[in-house]
Amino acid sequence: MKIITTNKKAFYNYTIDEKIEAGIVLTGDEIKSLRQGNVSLAESFATIHKGEVNLINAHIAPYSHAYIKEDKTRKTRKLLLHKKEINKLIGQISRKGYTLIPLRMYFAKKGLVKVELGLGKHKKAVSKKRELKEKAIKREAEREVKYKI
Repeated sequence: MKIITTNKKAFYNYTIDEKIEAGIVLTGDEIKSLRQGNVSLAESFATIHKGEVNLINAHIAPYSHAYIKEDKTRKTRKLLLHKKEINKLIGQISRKGYTLIPLRMYFAKKGLVKVELGLGKHKKAVSKKRELKEKAIKREAEREVKYKI
């Protein structure tokens, strides 16, 4: 498994409760652009519309050697999930405040591109500050232990 990109802001802005793996429908030029690493998941999210899961606002740059140079960098892309998984997600998203966020994109077996979605709830500013404070305390403790040895 080769990771193409990760969404670092997702872990900072959301508390992730559950992770789901989904396939994604892409064209050949988009795959080649992914192999070059020209993708960003920042500010992207997934929605369910008419029984289909769609990835919205994911940026995939156009392939530099493509014959047709269309600017479809932020188009809506269909995600591939089983009907049972989609129904489960509909039930979980209907709870107040839950969102589907793409966490990372990677190449799976046989060159297939997969997206790891996280079911998360948006963090409040207080919890973000508390988390940063805990990280700072942990870092200080590790430094002290390192220098004492």
